[in-house]
Amino acid sequence: MPMYQGESDPSLRALESRQDNILKRLYELKAAVDGLSKMIQTPDADLDISNIIRAQEPTALSTSALDLNSVLGKDYGALKDIVINADPASPPLSLLVLHQLLCDHYKVLSTVHVHSAVKNVPENLLRCFGEQTKNQPRHEYQLGFTLIWKNVPKTQMKFSVQRMCPIEGEGNIARFLFSLFGQKHNAVNLTLIDRWVDTAMFQLKEGSNKEKAAVFCSMNSALGKSPWLVGNELTVADVVLWSVIQQLGGGGSVPIPANVQKWLRACENLAPFSTALTLLK
Repeated sequence: MPMYQGESDPSLRALESRQDNILKRLYELKAAVDGLSKMIQTPDADLDISNIIRAQEPTALSTSALDLNSVLGKDYGALKDIVINADPASPPLSLLVLHQLLCDHYKVLSTVHVHSAVKNVPENLLRCFGEQTKNQPRHEYQLGFTLIWKNVPKTQMKFSVQRMCPIEGEGNIARFLFSLFGQKHNAVNLTLIDRWVDTAMFQLKEGSNKEKAAVFCSMNSALGKSPWLVGNELTVADVVLWSVIQQLGGGGSVPIPANVQKWLRACENLAPFSTALTLLK
């Protein structure tokens, strides 16, 4: 039938191929414009030190990773970019640990910037995402992770620079990032995880020695029953409490119980923790 003969016409196939290439270039251009828009509308990124790395390929554990579109919304052709402002005088170690864990699950485009008002950022913080490597086009990444060293009273995060208010506080940001791993917990464990995160950020980080001792006592009891704070699986509670303990330089004048010491060693045996720990040296 004549109307179907055109389907095998070489000129028609060439036209379709050209159209596909044009669409692909348009998507790449949209992703680039979105990136520039983020830089323009975020005055925090005055100095780009171009620490962009290629993330690891997703491992076998990626089966637990979420479809990012289902969590962060679908925006075809644009890179989903998480932007974090953090004070270099108090590096949010938990977020650096979670960044590395995200790289194990997704293809992450990682970038470090320095705000113009910040002076003398240590070299290890400038390279906290590793050495620069050859870049891929933005559209080939699943997630962007932009860290801006800036003088801020609290660590801040924005996912959509144009549409959302910032999430403030290391613990709250850690909760958001950890949700991207797709862990499933029952209501009891979710409550325990939230309680531990709040305990870390308020009682352990800001409390008196008596309050710190009470936290270590509770941790020691929980870790006597399971290898991690909430059951047999690493959760955001472990990441945040470990981060606060490191920021405090250990227990200070408060002795750290045996089970907590064992747990600290277990954390630091994992590469994301040990890598983050080097930033304090």
